[in-house]
Amino acid sequence: MSLAPDESELLRQLVRQVLSEVLPQTMSAAAASAPAQASVASTSEVVQVASDADLQMFVRRIAAASASERAAITSGATTFRLAPPESGSPGPAGRGGDVVRIETGAVTERHVRDAASTGSSIHLGRKAVLTPLARDRARANGVEITKEQ
Repeated sequence: MSLAPDESELLRQLVRQVLSEVLPQTMSAAAASAPAQASVASTSEVVQVASDADLQMFVRRIAAASASERAAITSGATTFRLAPPESGSPGPAGRGGDVVRIETGAVTERHVRDAASTGSSIHLGRKAVLTPLARDRARANGVEITKEQ
């Protein structure tokens, strides 16, 4: 799996958003007790998130954490880092697949949705154009898109 810098940031934003929705009471409680948490040792955990299923499992694990573990997370005493991609691992969608090559024309959301359903990546020819909605769908579905130079 190889994530572009903007994809990594998007993934981080999604995890933050999910955590803030899952842990709203804990976040406010941890903010109120932040000075008391200052003496807690800082830990960092490496997390492998290569697919939507991995992300779902991670969020469930955080939601099931004890009150003290959630307080450590929200106060910043416990942090998370994305694991580096494994060599030879499947693409961002978490599945193996073919490369769909599109030489000319507009690449639409439908093209991306079809590629995501088969776990394929998309390679654009010099005369192909990616629509903004297709770009957003590719980011959301983890479809890798490359453009011929």
